[in-house]
Amino acid sequence: MSIFRQAFLALLVSLLPTSVLAEADQRPNIVVFITDDQSQLDCSAYGATDVRTPNMQRLAQSGMTFDRAFVASPSCAPSRAALLTGLMPARNGAEPNHSRPRPDIKKWPAYFQELGYEVVAFGKVAHYKQAELYGFDQHAAGQWLAKGNMKAAKEYFNAYTGEKPVCFLFGTHQPHVPWPKKTTYQDDSVTLRPTHVDTPTTRRFRAQYYTSVSRADRMLGTVYDLAREKLGDDTLFVFTSDHGAQWPFGKWNLYEEGVRVPLIVSWPGRVKAGVRTDAMVSWVDLLPTLVELAGGKAPESPEQVDGRSFAGVLRGEADSHRDEIYTTHSGDGNFNVYPMRAVRDGRWKLVLNLHPEFAYATHINRAGNVDGAGYWATWLEAAKRDERAASIVSRYRQRPAEELYDLEADPHEQHNLASDPTHANRVKAMRNRVEAWMQSQGDQQKLYGDPTLLESTPAPTR
Repeated sequence: MSIFRQAFLALLVSLLPTSVLAEADQRPNIVVFITDDQSQLDCSAYGATDVRTPNMQRLAQSGMTFDRAFVASPSCAPSRAALLTGLMPARNGAEPNHSRPRPDIKKWPAYFQELGYEVVAFGKVAHYKQAELYGFDQHAAGQWLAKGNMKAAKEYFNAYTGEKPVCFLFGTHQPHVPWPKKTTYQDDSVTLRPTHVDTPTTRRFRAQYYTSVSRADRMLGTVYDLAREKLGDDTLFVFTSDHGAQWPFGKWNLYEEGVRVPLIVSWPGRVKAGVRTDAMVSWVDLLPTLVELAGGKAPESPEQVDGRSFAGVLRGEADSHRDEIYTTHSGDGNFNVYPMRAVRDGRWKLVLNLHPEFAYATHINRAGNVDGAGYWATWLEAAKRDERAASIVSRYRQRPAEELYDLEADPHEQHNLASDPTHANRVKAMRNRVEAWMQSQGDQQKLYGDPTLLESTPAPTR
């Protein structure tokens, strides 16, 4: 290194905040890849045998797979705002879908720019046009189903000089609806959840969804290979999804299928390869974790972030992180006006439906599901003659004030135990914890949109 370059670097170091400055050899290149609307179980790395995700599997073999990773909220904008601020929705201001965090909040790019990083985002990382509000050094996004994001990413990688470490975020629109009509799966090969009504149309749409998941997997493979080629093997690579898939009891819900997501972290030589962890982590934890792994001081003050670094788990120094996970959902325009809050520990989950007098609804049954010819109509038809189908449709539309699930005995949350007298003390204790957490968050339980009351929604008949 020339004496002039040494002098320049010394000057640069002197100008950066010493409290967060990382040494050069502690600043790995960081890549974060985000899929859009993918539940955790829809991935071969999490045991799925009917969907092909070889690149997700390849990443799991090279790093650490988190079996209990959760987003803050199960719709796009609040979930991504929580990731990029480290703050839960009530605190960052982005509670309903399509909202944005307050402009005064410190956001992801600023944390890494202070460490000397170039911070770039391609595709759906922030919520569409919100990318320009976050202060990325470069970004290519802003339109619904925008094309060209992968091209922009490849151009960036090809032009990368290595003068600065890069924090590179890429978000694919897959497998968000609309799903491709031309599928690469046979309808009878897909596995349906216990929460689904088995009709030919359901299976066709499930095959379309899996085709979209496989597209996302191929994009992951492209970005992963580009990162290794252009940035080197010593790159910290993160794969995750913003929330569950657009299926009943998935997206817009606090059930596991809505908030439990894939999370795999690979960092050769730093994170042990091919391991799994039961440590419970939240999406708000990713910001402080990656700041610490980048050599900075993870923000710890509750005034700064709700997240806590789980770098110790990745280093193999700890096997647990959070004792509880809190999740929140407020709504999505007039399609979904149904605020709910939840807490789950290692075994139990309590969901509080703040307005059980409202009819639960989403785009699935109000927007015709994808193209106006979706599967929901076939569920309604099946409910006229089939008791199980009628039960699923009824449960989808009408929720009690409280729902308690034993996640060890009932992982698909089919049996609500909240009214069981033997669990009365547990329900009370967990309710108190949720209410105390809401108060600490400044959660005002706001309504966003015009709700539909239950009595105005016809029940399925048989």
